[in-house]
Amino acid sequence: MTDHVRIGVLGAAMITPAAVIRPARSSTVAEVVAVAARSTGKAKAFADKHGIARVHDSYEDLLADPAVNAVYNPLPNGLHGKWTLAALEAGKHVLCEKPFTANADEAASVARAADASGLVVMEAFHYRYHPLALRVAEIMRSGVLGPLRHVEASVCFPLPMFSNIRYDYSLAGGAMMDAGCYAVHMARLLGGEEPEVRSAKALLRGPSIDRAMRASLRFPSGHTGSVHASLWSSTVFKLSMKAIGENGTLTVLNPLGPQTVHRLSLKLKDKRSSETFGKRATYDYQLDAFTDAVLHGKPFPTTADDAVKNMTVIDSIYRAAGLPVRRPTP
Repeated sequence: MTDHVRIGVLGAAMITPAAVIRPARSSTVAEVVAVAARSTGKAKAFADKHGIARVHDSYEDLLADPAVNAVYNPLPNGLHGKWTLAALEAGKHVLCEKPFTANADEAASVARAADASGLVVMEAFHYRYHPLALRVAEIMRSGVLGPLRHVEASVCFPLPMFSNIRYDYSLAGGAMMDAGCYAVHMARLLGGEEPEVRSAKALLRGPSIDRAMRASLRFPSGHTGSVHASLWSSTVFKLSMKAIGENGTLTVLNPLGPQTVHRLSLKLKDKRSSETFGKRATYDYQLDAFTDAVLHGKPFPTTADDAVKNMTVIDSIYRAAGLPVRRPTP
């Protein structure tokens, strides 16, 4: 049993400093020790900028490095599954960026490999590890809202850079993949069950890429749901989730990045209350959970099996909108 999580990073993604490099600096049990990118020059520049000791010429070389016992995978969506599987084959734990894979079938393949390996595979839904989301889950479990009527989640932000990989179908891009995977995950958290997709409508950027998506859901117990995701639409910026029950309403402002600003509001028949939490970043809590799972076997919510369920809903939304399900990048 190792007493330290030594992370190798696949690629030089912009999210990496916030997601693992800065959190690791304040951790006593985690360290980013290596990086590989599409070119050695790019990897070296990234390593020099962020103080990473080891640079590898390829992803394969990084996975073969005995100094690395865990991998952070922030590659484009269509490559998540391939390189998570490769990391598992190399005996490495994996923190994989969302969305977990290109589609539910690929997610199921990775989940089977994760189960067989005995290694930790965590989908990087960082928001889920913040005290705000933990409190939301507690409220929903308590039943204080009474029987649920409706839940909704919106993750909308402007990204008008249309050359960005999020608009590339060959890399499994799209608003529902990038922003919508959060909205679906939040709706599932609030709804407490796995929903059926009743309808979906996309705004397009090209024939197969959604720049925005809305979908209607229904849960087995009868309550409804809606999700809204946008990278470019008239809804410029909206980060929220809401649950409406017979006894009251839970509303959350900015569940995605609560370290900047947030609010949890609970309105019941006989009282109203609001709560806020600290400024520690979601990514710090996520790394704590990852290292606890690796070092101590502590359970965590964003498992590979959970990822299969999330990708199943995403695939159904694409089908309901008349768009093709995303495919792994060859």
